[in-house]
Amino acid sequence: MTNIQHNFDGLGIAPRILDVLDKLQYSIPTPIQTQSIPHALEGKDIMGIAQTGTGKTLAFGIPTLQRLAQLKGIALIILPTRELAVQVNEELKKIGSFFHLRTSVLIGGENIGRQIKSLRQKPHIIIATPGRLIDHLEQKTVSLNEVKTLVLDEADRMLDMGFAPQIKNILKHVPRERQTMLFSATMPPEIVKLATSYMKLPVRVEVAPAGTAAANVTHEIFFVSQSAKVELLKSLLTEYKGSALIFSRTKHGAKKIAAGLRAAGHSTTELHSNRTLNQRLASLNGFKSGMFRVLVATDIAARGIDVKNIELVINFDLPEKPEDYIHRIGRTGRAGHDGHAISFATPAQKRDISAIERLMKKNLPVSKLPAGITSAAPDPNFADNRPKRGFNKYQARQAGNQNNSANRSSRPNRFSGQSEKRSNGRFRKSSVSRPAGRGFRQRGARPGSFGGSRQNRQSRSR
Repeated sequence: MTNIQHNFDGLGIAPRILDVLDKLQYSIPTPIQTQSIPHALEGKDIMGIAQTGTGKTLAFGIPTLQRLAQLKGIALIILPTRELAVQVNEELKKIGSFFHLRTSVLIGGENIGRQIKSLRQKPHIIIATPGRLIDHLEQKTVSLNEVKTLVLDEADRMLDMGFAPQIKNILKHVPRERQTMLFSATMPPEIVKLATSYMKLPVRVEVAPAGTAAANVTHEIFFVSQSAKVELLKSLLTEYKGSALIFSRTKHGAKKIAAGLRAAGHSTTELHSNRTLNQRLASLNGFKSGMFRVLVATDIAARGIDVKNIELVINFDLPEKPEDYIHRIGRTGRAGHDGHAISFATPAQKRDISAIERLMKKNLPVSKLPAGITSAAPDPNFADNRPKRGFNKYQARQAGNQNNSANRSSRPNRFSGQSEKRSNGRFRKSSVSRPAGRGFRQRGARPGSFGGSRQNRQSRSR
């Protein structure tokens, strides 16, 4: 059993940083901070497994700042999304501002000239998303030769987003002699392979196994028809008065939901990839400050977005993977506060709910719909109406062709007025000979011509 650390004393943190933590009222370290900071201060590679909202930023941020004061060089922090990069930069600068820390944030959607200017100021820490960092490497506007500490945060999310090739490319540009800290909410085989390939005997720090949700978050499921989801959402937002984060599976769905809620009088903003960086940051800051009570987002906000005191998380659409349910509901019930998570499911999604329950090892309570909302109890025979696993587009097309074959079993012959019958899946040859007139080319004829070889045509043209 892990002893509870009641303050940051005894973790090896320098006195000056401890003073700053006191000024910022950071008094009690989280479990991931307690277990990671001592090893990281010794320069060891770290492989941290912790769910979102557990304080990972300071778990790697405090050792990074302290080691930069002791060693010459820079630190590189790689994250999957722009919003997370901006948030980590803000968190580090709270502490680093006492030590004149310079940072450079390299993210897409922002003016690259401004980023080049910040790189010329020789930052102590570079915080970047993989794609934009590759852009700077290709343009030779950044050098990673002096990297002493490398941090890969939300590593599993980066692999899910297809950044594996970019990460491998970036790792070719950093020195082999470095400290590497990798943090992830889950530990799939791809992460293990990445760790064994690019890390030296990493210390594994695991706070909670995969599928562990915050203990102070309650869960609720509504089975509802797709057409009644919006009315149910409006009813719940009337019942719950606090801030609410609503997840849509698609960006177009998020835009439509937000527009409907605004029309119903709810102060709502949206966060998805169709918005510019400035629009996304404005939405996030407006939601944090209370300007907007409701934020409708895609899974771009499911990880790392630190907004305190979110009362309610609603899954308007269930996530594609059960693990993403944990990341979504991790936006509520943070820092010891209570939270509530509500999910909408159609009758055909009972299997998806069961997969989430297996991951969490607990049953999720199902609630009755409010009066006036169309009921949609789970259909026990829904599986019979769903395509079998492995039923791909090619098979669907073949099935469609088989269904259409009955309509083509007898069709008129446009030349003879008779019909051609199918025999063993093929048409029998017609006894009517094809005329060599319009619509038929002789062998060697050019498309669009009415017959004759190229040589004959050339001789006629002479």
